[in-house]
Amino acid sequence: MVNNKAVSGGLEWRVRVADGSSSAVLVPESGIFQRIWQGIVGLVLGIIRKVRNFFVKAWDVGVDDPRKVMHCLKVGVALTVVSLFYYMRPLYEGVGGTAMWAVLTVVVIFEYTVGATLCKSLNRATGTFLAGALAVGVHWVASQSGERFEPIIIRSSVFILATSATFSRFIPVVKARFDYGAMIFILTFSLVAISGYRVDNLFDLAQERLSTIVIGGSMCLLISMLICPIWAGQDLHFLVARNMEKLATSLDGCVGEYFKDSEDALEIDEESRKNFQGYKCVLNSKASEEALANFARWEPGHGRFSFRHPWKQYLKIGASLRSCAYCIEALNGCINSEILAPEFIKEHLSGVSMQLTSHSSTVLKELAHITKTMRRTSTLDFAIEDMKNAVQDLHDALKSIPSQLITSQLQVDEEALLQEKKTTDPITQPTSIPLIEVLPTYYCSFING
Repeated sequence: MVNNKAVSGGLEWRVRVADGSSSAVLVPESGIFQRIWQGIVGLVLGIIRKVRNFFVKAWDVGVDDPRKVMHCLKVGVALTVVSLFYYMRPLYEGVGGTAMWAVLTVVVIFEYTVGATLCKSLNRATGTFLAGALAVGVHWVASQSGERFEPIIIRSSVFILATSATFSRFIPVVKARFDYGAMIFILTFSLVAISGYRVDNLFDLAQERLSTIVIGGSMCLLISMLICPIWAGQDLHFLVARNMEKLATSLDGCVGEYFKDSEDALEIDEESRKNFQGYKCVLNSKASEEALANFARWEPGHGRFSFRHPWKQYLKIGASLRSCAYCIEALNGCINSEILAPEFIKEHLSGVSMQLTSHSSTVLKELAHITKTMRRTSTLDFAIEDMKNAVQDLHDALKSIPSQLITSQLQVDEEALLQEKKTTDPITQPTSIPLIEVLPTYYCSFING
């Protein structure tokens, strides 16, 4: 009591209930300065916590893929080298004072993979060269037409070429490979053509701009290909192999989840759910595969990947893997469905379904291993043969489902009659279970087959 009074300045407020059985002490609120100080301290601590979490996540990203750290270092080296053209006077005068375009070129075209960098470099150089040549030609024609028609010709050429180049970006083939080049063409032609109306020596302006882009693009390509190169084709190769492994693991986990016993539900629930979530990564990998395949076509031969490496086949393999992933997703819907198949039907198909799943996942894992090592082994042939035999066993089991349904229903009727202890023996007619109750198990077996 003494301490509380001392804190509150010797005054204490109490509230008593009407019957006098209990009371509560009212503690005075803290002052406005104390609340402000607590708010400032909380704000500072919150900022420090967010900064710490940011650095922790950044560290995790670098540890997970050190190539990203190396890419950042390569970009820094390229910018440092190209900036010498701006800081050193002999180099600065050699490019005519447009060295800043080389710096901008490095920032824009230096991508994560060699294929992406090469694609942007060639697009930028080609677009700049074509636009500069056309701008110089249009300027010469306009200058020969007199002062009256010169601005009309320049404006008309800008309108026609800019409209045509913009429309070309909607064409699928151009958009996939030359979209960046078309955009650079529009930018360069507009700048050079419009500047030529006020600049006397337009040819030198176009030459200086092209030279700075060649310098920046060459520096990006050299550093990207010589210092720890990151190949888009190699990333695509291993992405397809990883998707095969994820699909095999998902198939094992999903079928095992469907046919598991109710007693083991609590023991393997979390582990099984983690196993069959990998198919979702396969479903979402289409954009990555198409982008990597597009960049891989630009890359030169490297390692065991020759110039004529069948990059288009990887897209077909990815499409087939996604078809399998959609089947697994449908099977996952059967697991969570409210319509459940009878237990004796699941027991009837459990053995052959699990056997087929095991052989199918073995084939997928063997294909993933062959894709990674690029070496075919005889193990795959035996695995495929075992999978074919398992498919035939499953088909035989599916054909015997109608007789199993009738037999099981007769057993259920006999047990019900014995429990009721009826004196008469009614004639039991064979009945069948509604088809909708059998569909989930049948669909699960159909997916495996």
